[in-house]
Amino acid sequence: MTQTEPLRIAPPEPDLTPEAMIARAVALRAEIAAEAPLTEERGGYSERLHRLFTEAGFYRVLQPRRYGGYEFGLDTYFRLITELSHGDPSTGWAVCLASDHAFHIASFFSERAQEEIFGPDGHFCAPHRAAPTGTAERVPGGYRVTGTWDYCSGITHATHFIATAMGQAPGTDGSPVPLACVLPRGHYTVLDDWGGGATLGLQGTGSNSVRVDGAFVPEHLVQPYDWTTFAMPPEGTPGYRLHGNPLYLGRSMTIYFGGLAAPVIGAARAALDEYEHILRTRRTALPPPMRRCESPDYQRWFGEAQSLTDAALAVLVAAATDYTAAGREWERTGSFDVTVDARCRGMMLQAARLAAEAVDRLFATGGTAAAKRGSRLQRCFRDVAMYRTHIGAQADVYFAANARLHFGLASA
Repeated sequence: MTQTEPLRIAPPEPDLTPEAMIARAVALRAEIAAEAPLTEERGGYSERLHRLFTEAGFYRVLQPRRYGGYEFGLDTYFRLITELSHGDPSTGWAVCLASDHAFHIASFFSERAQEEIFGPDGHFCAPHRAAPTGTAERVPGGYRVTGTWDYCSGITHATHFIATAMGQAPGTDGSPVPLACVLPRGHYTVLDDWGGGATLGLQGTGSNSVRVDGAFVPEHLVQPYDWTTFAMPPEGTPGYRLHGNPLYLGRSMTIYFGGLAAPVIGAARAALDEYEHILRTRRTALPPPMRRCESPDYQRWFGEAQSLTDAALAVLVAAATDYTAAGREWERTGSFDVTVDARCRGMMLQAARLAAEAVDRLFATGGTAAAKRGSRLQRCFRDVAMYRTHIGAQADVYFAANARLHFGLASA
């Protein structure tokens, strides 16, 4: 390959529509749900499901067409993740946190790096651990990366791992800053510390720790990790210049928080399914005896949870749509301020809150049988409870940050 012959991979299905992609996830819902207990036990979804997801193209939804992806928008992507999570929230979470970083590779890395990362066949999935718990020592041609990163969701079937480590930015001699370092599989060790009851919920997300022992990472596979705060260049990001799509302008708050909200909304939809089954098949405990679906109390609880879940999905899609519109506006005006991304982030947080509230209501009124080990409703409740411990779920912190941006009291 020469500079005059850049790598291009034909899109796998150039005529596939977003709706057809989402329909594939719907078609796999029952299989995903059936495997959920084993997914929890082993700590991640099976090789069989991974093969089905690969064949369906789920990992390529946000990937550039130039490198074998579908290059669909965030609205399609989040709807897809919601459908996968409707089958099993852990599975949807793992697919999301392994596949959404195609967006960051396509936005921030050079053409040379993208050709290498997406590779000759275009198959790429990689978790990114944002906490800089490792070091990147500059050496000739690149960096020596060392460290251990926990909660690397989606690592089970990953082709790469993106580690955030402290080091001098490429081409500078300044103080250490967080760097995003892309390591191919085989250059890191996945630790056996996830699944089998190790956590309250999200046990099937493949969130194992990853250890890196002095692996060499070439300089072109390292970028400063400032993806939520960077100043947009007048000409856009490397990804926009390469792909000509404002999707790859790289503003990252929306995708980070939407990727957490979508599995919670899927959990709410799964909980609604289970609750409906309970209402149709069980009778009230207090007289007069009747099917629970005939009881005004259960009707009210179901209707409220259904409305909360529908609203959550609508807000999720609206935030993705607003984000997309902001990118198109940048093409016209050159303006895509970080505050726009932050407000979309706020919408994603509210979407997750609505869905979590729905799950709370369903679990609390689903009866004691719903709390037993093996209950699908219990699993949804545990998964959402685990989400609430995530730093990305601490809405009050981010709402205050949005206000500071609005009033000009902070730059990011």
